[in-house]
Amino acid sequence: MKRIILGFVAALFLTSTLSSCGYNTMVKMDEDVKSKWNQVETQYQRRSDLIPNLVSTVKGAAKFEQSTLTAVVEARAKATQVKVDADDLSPEKLEKFQAAQGQVSQALGKLMVLTENYPELKATEQFRDLSVQLEGTENRIAVARKDFNDAIQVYNTKVRSFPNNLTAGMFGFKTKTGFKSDAGAENAPKVAF
Repeated sequence: MKRIILGFVAALFLTSTLSSCGYNTMVKMDEDVKSKWNQVETQYQRRSDLIPNLVSTVKGAAKFEQSTLTAVVEARAKATQVKVDADDLSPEKLEKFQAAQGQVSQALGKLMVLTENYPELKATEQFRDLSVQLEGTENRIAVARKDFNDAIQVYNTKVRSFPNNLTAGMFGFKTKTGFKSDAGAENAPKVAF
């Protein structure tokens, strides 16, 4: 009987200790990071889903640069092959994902710049609608990335703060890496008139 009571008291003590040492909070924050990552992926998927319609619409423009369309399609194909599991947000995998999505952004940017030379294309309702949707999606991506980075900052602060860092070490909570600026983002674009 004493063993049962001692076991019960030990279980209560352990539960109390774990809940006051930040374990449950770290679990909650880890789940928040994963949820924010899912939102990032959702927004990139939305953009990826818009690309075939955009390419089809632009293909209709006479003499449009085929190499630009091919670059967009290829960048999309490569980006959709890069998968990152929310349970394994390693810096290397996140960097690879970000690089693939950056190639899509560059290809789409070039496509949109070249469409300026086609007033008949810009005048179509379908192209205007797709352009607006794409712009909105790019804004959603930026917000999702910011929310993801914010969640990681809160999580990393908790995991690295004393005494939570002791609990984090015991239970395998490690710091996570967020999105970084794209290469060359520190340089202002050159504008020539």
